[in-house]
Amino acid sequence: MRKIGLNKILFCPFLLFLTACATPADMYRDPKMDFGAIQTVAVMPFTNLAKEQIIAERVRDVFITNLLSTGAVYVLPVGEVARGISKVEMANPGAPSPEEVIKVARIVQAQAVITGVVREYGEVRAGITSANLISMSLQMIETQTGKVIWSASSTAGGISVWDRLFGGGGQPMNKVTEKAVNDLIQKLFK
Repeated sequence: MRKIGLNKILFCPFLLFLTACATPADMYRDPKMDFGAIQTVAVMPFTNLAKEQIIAERVRDVFITNLLSTGAVYVLPVGEVARGISKVEMANPGAPSPEEVIKVARIVQAQAVITGVVREYGEVRAGITSANLISMSLQMIETQTGKVIWSASSTAGGISVWDRLFGGGGQPMNKVTEKAVNDLIQKLFK
């Protein structure tokens, strides 16, 4: 009979623990969609679940600027999108129905509409340590059918092990926001 080492006995439950903790992908991409056909995008006002009221507009502005800087798509000006929302008389532009998406897109001439939710934004604390954090998710809706063709989420910032051990306040909020936004843009163009 062979002896099984103590290391092997302890290692097997550890592997099982790791596989049980695996999380599903934080992105959906419609495999049938030709994303190269999308040239014009309308970014709707983001839904704000954070404490401060104007956070969603700040994050939307950073997202639009960074998306425009890629040169991959034309992002309609905020005023044009607001005009389309007004004409459709949309009650909740942060969560439009498929019919509302189709109507707005027809008015503003967009091939896709992006909606978003800012879940967390600001300072988080653990004991005496604090750091900035943002958590958000976006989805892209195709404007002929009103179907979601891409969805992703991102969280950036938070309290690191380094912050817990040595103190510190983490990164500035604008850096954390740009990191989360750029993560989402990279997921969009994968």
